[in-house]
Amino acid sequence: MENIGPTAIILGILARFWPVWLALALMLTLSFAYRRRLGLYGYVIGSGVGLAGVIICAFWVFTALFANIIAPFGPLDQIAVMKHAVPGSVEPGSGVPFYLGGDKLARDMFSRMVHGSRIVLAIAPAATAISLMVGSLLGLPAGFFGGRIDSVLSFVANLVLAFPVILLFYLLVTPDIMDTPVPYAMAGFFFIFPILFFCLLFLTGYGKQPVRLTVLLVLTLAVGGYLYVGLVFDADPFGLVHIEPNELNIFVAVAFASSPGVFRIVRGLTMDIKTREYIAAAQTRGESPWYIMLWEILPNARGPLIVDTCLRIGYTTILLGTLGFFGLGMSSESPDWGTAIKDGSQFLRLYAWPALTPAIALMSFVLGLNLLADALREQSLRD
Repeated sequence: MENIGPTAIILGILARFWPVWLALALMLTLSFAYRRRLGLYGYVIGSGVGLAGVIICAFWVFTALFANIIAPFGPLDQIAVMKHAVPGSVEPGSGVPFYLGGDKLARDMFSRMVHGSRIVLAIAPAATAISLMVGSLLGLPAGFFGGRIDSVLSFVANLVLAFPVILLFYLLVTPDIMDTPVPYAMAGFFFIFPILFFCLLFLTGYGKQPVRLTVLLVLTLAVGGYLYVGLVFDADPFGLVHIEPNELNIFVAVAFASSPGVFRIVRGLTMDIKTREYIAAAQTRGESPWYIMLWEILPNARGPLIVDTCLRIGYTTILLGTLGFFGLGMSSESPDWGTAIKDGSQFLRLYAWPALTPAIALMSFVLGLNLLADALREQSLRD
């Protein structure tokens, strides 16, 4: 079997990522050209740490978008002679190298790593966004009204936080639970929050503009209802919105475990911000409590929430890898990084590359998120 050298491997990998380099160059050129108009993002790319975080995160985002172009093979393509092939081995039929070697089922590790980024970037940010909306809608009234509402919601949040995380995920992600209505009931509960969030946002913000309010509400209910039916009930009549049962299970588990943490952050920020003078001024104008919470308090709490969101996406990425490593994540043939690390770890004494490839990918993405969060934190302290 023909092999290419280390230099050819590196140059070949760099060449495969050509759509990513073009997209990064265009993004950075436009970012620096209009930096003064980009607000917080413009300040972040002005620091070395922030720029490094943005580049690393954008690299994986563009990799996920252009995965079909970058990867020379499909994530499930098997070529028998390439079983446990060393990095740089050339596939006899096509003459295309397995740049990072082959795994135990003769699949290209480089292609699987690239396609695995799609799964991570589809679940981690989306689950974090759901957690953010759930935590915000519950944390805002708890911190603003206090009293019995705060006591009940805080008790429920503390109850979830007090439960051992690993055991919690083991209970929520085990395959047998998919035979019960529990994950679908939880999905129905969590996926309703984005619809409620935007409906409340538009009702409180555009109540005096009935035409605009009607259009926004109709769009929210139509798009939100369509996605809700497709994700929760898998009943999309057009077949465009679909999520695999195990992906739904992981999504719900992550949202369930992350929401109490967001709730506590939002609650604490609300209790602090509600004492500010501009909140008193809004109350004097006769604004409703939900208007004050969504249009006065929440925007002024965006700094800490953005930082927490970046860190939480990183935690979720690690969590997905951990679940996959223990066989509780995606299906066994999934190219997600956690499952790939688990498969490769079985042969560490003989072949290191099948486990190292997805591990380095996961580490680099989380590193980029942490660098971005550090830059955002520094900027929020200046503000």
